[in-house]
Amino acid sequence: MENDIKLTKLANCAGCGAKVGAGVLAQLLDGLRVHHDENLLVGFDKSDDASVYKISDELALVQTLDFFPPIADDPYTFGQIAATNALSDIYAMGGEPKLALNILCIPEDMPKDAVHRLLKGGYDKAYEAGAIITGGHSILDPEPKYGLSVTGFVHPDKLLTNSNARAGDVLLFTKPLGIGVLTTAGKAGMLKPESETLMLKLMTTLNKAARDAMVKYAVHACTDVTGFGFLGHAYEMAQGSGVSMELDTKTIAIIPEALEFARVGVLPKGMYRNRSFAACGVDAGDVDAAVQDCLYDPQTAGGLLIAVAAHDAGALYQELKDCVPNAQRVGIVTARREYAIYLK
Repeated sequence: MENDIKLTKLANCAGCGAKVGAGVLAQLLDGLRVHHDENLLVGFDKSDDASVYKISDELALVQTLDFFPPIADDPYTFGQIAATNALSDIYAMGGEPKLALNILCIPEDMPKDAVHRLLKGGYDKAYEAGAIITGGHSILDPEPKYGLSVTGFVHPDKLLTNSNARAGDVLLFTKPLGIGVLTTAGKAGMLKPESETLMLKLMTTLNKAARDAMVKYAVHACTDVTGFGFLGHAYEMAQGSGVSMELDTKTIAIIPEALEFARVGVLPKGMYRNRSFAACGVDAGDVDAAVQDCLYDPQTAGGLLIAVAAHDAGALYQELKDCVPNAQRVGIVTARREYAIYLK
């Protein structure tokens, strides 16, 4: 049984596709106030990737929490993916992860070896990031879930948020899209082995290299693209920054098989939630419907969307080409117009 366990069969939804939609989340948080503290640089009211608290003029604490149901059948792989996804929020803020705590929900009859391998996947990925898992909390739950609470550090003056993009910035992205679509196809047994291999490799690739590259340049804003999809996160960045974005869909990398599945309607539920949230702020022009679907597709452990000053864009792009899964120049930031996002 221990070798035959299929974690995804125990879950109703997978990975970041399980996230509460951004629009619903905003309603749930409406009216909750963040108490004033001059050292709280970023709180939940900012719709950002992590909270940030200033400790001194040289040091700020970055904290995040992320967990979800299985997106892979193999426990070790699931542990790696969940850890990669949680660590990404720290990288998106320009920080370095240092400490982490496990968040674990497991069925009472889940084999001990499977639980051990799940935790080892998380531990190995955290250590790769230079972070230490120091404990955590576990409960019994018929549906397994795993993730991390992560603490990192950043210099207060080098903190990156998703709300400081400036007109004239160039938009770069670091991973191809289509993870949610492929996950949906995989649960139905429709996925080609090579696409599954690529999907798992992308979801277990840390955004560490992208972070280490971007902090050398004049980056004004950054976010990791996860459960709200590329357009959901881009929309939040544009709204928070008071700007608009022009996105060239021909330069945005989409995994070919994911685009094929999108054309025949194999799509995750999260895609519809993301479209409902962001479509009001998107001028889609005449962009193909399947491409639009992939731009709304919820990603798990997706890439970083980076808004960098034009004078540094070329150098950062060249450096990213050598260290991330797929470096892309996807658009530009403009002054605020009628729509937050313009597709072409």
